Amino acid sequence: MTNKNEKSKTVLITGVTSGIGRQLTYLFAKDGYDLILVARNKEKLDSLEKEIQKKYVVSTTGIIVDLTSNDACQQIAIEVKHLDKPIDILVNNAGFNVYGPLYKTEILDQQKLIQVNLITPTLLTRIFLPDMLKRGIGKILFIGSTGSFMPVAYNTVYGATKAYILSFAEALTQEVNGTGVSVTCLCPGATQTEFASKANMTRTRLFQTGVMDAKFVSRTGYNALMAGKPLVIAGLFNKIQVQAMKLTPRCIAAPLTRYIMSEHDGQ
Repeated sequence: MTNKNEKSKTVLITGVTSGIGRQLTYLFAKDGYDLILVARNKEKLDSLEKEIQKKYVVSTTGIIVDLTSNDACQQIAIEVKHLDKPIDILVNNAGFNVYGPLYKTEILDQQKLIQVNLITPTLLTRIFLPDMLKRGIGKILFIGSTGSFMPVAYNTVYGATKAYILSFAEALTQEVNGTGVSVTCLCPGATQTEFASKANMTRTRLFQTGVMDAKFVSRTGYNALMAGKPLVIAGLFNKIQVQAMKLTPRCIAAPLTRYIMSEHDGQ
């Protein structure tokens, strides 16, 4: 909780109504950050705001926007401008998955995935980074994946977007070096959220073993963000997996991930 005589800092978080985003919201609120919360579901967002306001002495502002729309980032920028509050921390958390062989998935679903997972964090960063650089202070958190480090069969487009996020975050880290702004990429593995059930992935081998708790993942990312670390992989098992994949020839890694991402019925 911040001292009343101190000016509260503000964090903007996308995708806050469940999973890692919701848990990050609690962590920021507990530490006294004013919250700008972006979500699509008004009912869930209103409920979260009420919960936060009961527990913590921080201000909350909800922005209802569908991040799959082409002008979503512009809508967010306009809303934030009206608030006249600088963004101290940007958390690009929102994302979803489309599971299955590429040729069986819906084209529109994959287009929406690219919009939310790739285009939205890119544009929001471009929108809010200049002011952070001007003030010489700021933090940006991206949510990557263990899939950022390897080809992911049955998650072809999702894995590619997460590889982009990791590359984008690491390159941006170099661009802002010495400016007072830091960039962090959190790469979790399978995590117990609504993510898997919405994507119909609960029967995959990936989500049958080593599934992490969203609270643990969010705390791992939060600590790394506050420490200014450029990259953090959540969980020892995932760290070992990523290091093993780096040493594994691509011709072996790709079939291995196909096995991990397939269902028990032998898809």
